[in-house]
Amino acid sequence: MTAPTSAPPADHTAGTDPRRWPDIVEQPRTSRLRTAVAERIVRRALGRLPLRARIAGRDDIGLGGPLMDMRDPDAFFRRIGASGLIGFGESYMAGEWDAPDLVGVLTVLADHAADLVPRSLQSLRGIWAPRRPAAQLNTPEGSRDNISHHYDLSNELFALFLDETLSYSSAVFRGFPAEHDLLPAAQHRKIDLLLDAAGVTEGTRLLEIGTGWGELAIRAAARGARVVTVTLSAEQRELARVRIREAGYADRVEVRLNDYRQVTGDYDAIVSVEMVEAVGEEFWPVYFTTLDRLLAPGGRIALQAITMPDDRLRASRSTYTWIHKYIFPGGLLPSTEAVERITTGHTRLRTTRRVRFGAHYAETLRLWRETFTERAAEVDALGFDAVFRRMWTFYLAYSEAGFRSGYLDVQQLLLTREESA
Repeated sequence: MTAPTSAPPADHTAGTDPRRWPDIVEQPRTSRLRTAVAERIVRRALGRLPLRARIAGRDDIGLGGPLMDMRDPDAFFRRIGASGLIGFGESYMAGEWDAPDLVGVLTVLADHAADLVPRSLQSLRGIWAPRRPAAQLNTPEGSRDNISHHYDLSNELFALFLDETLSYSSAVFRGFPAEHDLLPAAQHRKIDLLLDAAGVTEGTRLLEIGTGWGELAIRAAARGARVVTVTLSAEQRELARVRIREAGYADRVEVRLNDYRQVTGDYDAIVSVEMVEAVGEEFWPVYFTTLDRLLAPGGRIALQAITMPDDRLRASRSTYTWIHKYIFPGGLLPSTEAVERITTGHTRLRTTRRVRFGAHYAETLRLWRETFTERAAEVDALGFDAVFRRMWTFYLAYSEAGFRSGYLDVQQLLLTREESA
């Protein structure tokens, strides 16, 4: 058996708190064989891609394009050998590789995601790919922990890079390239499209699943709707209540700290923006049957959802990824086909309209990423360190690349109930 190899912490992480970032400060233990195999696979993959990978300033591989600068290739390949794509993200967090155009590099990789790993090894995914921890299962208790991990970081942090509407989902722009000062209007346009689709007007009983920081509830209340909005984030609920009260709609909007499964009653309209991604595949049937149960006769449901191709969903549904570990524990993006399978198999709901706008999400993420980068000093002042900033930058760039490549999409779905004859 090949002996495991390890290395002392790299200089890139000097001063980093090992209790906060244990897997960044410490190099993973893995065999020389796994490291060598990982290096061979990565070199082979990069050599066929339209980018330029510079390895410790010694040699370049690739067909030319955006630069990927491997500052510490030994550490980089060790991390890939130990944990695959999780190691790829952790290596960036550790400063072992960088890129002047990070989105460009990640977009090239996303463009070729299906064939980066040889097909002969893809069939062995179940052996080498990490499995999701049971603790991240989206039971009512697990969902609270998963949501808190991301959304309870700090209201002040999100306020630093979001626009004044505090909308943390894709905007809809009139044209490209998008501009920072037009982002609030683009977010309102997105909200209005959803409210229009759901038929929200004076007197509508509206349920919102996933409050965010309250902007959609405020805009619905301004139309005369009576709104119940539910969230699992205590931080979001607190600020949403303040914003709703300051807007003058406290008498029209009730913000509940509730799981969607706990909601009772019936509603003329239901709206949920980019929340189904946090439900988890095991609970998609529960989620959609809950929507069916809560919808009043003749009502409408408007959902905004990030989606991925069905073949990629089927291939990766049980894989534990960098996003799960650091950003969205328990999350899984559905495919259009998966939504159709669940709704037709478990509910009376049918999709009657679908509008796609993935390019708008790429631009939304670009604006967030640029603002986050510009306000790095303020992020530091909130107590978030350099590793966190690299992690968040990678997350925003990684997401943007997914939409720019077409690997990811975002769409608004209108669902209505197929009533019995």
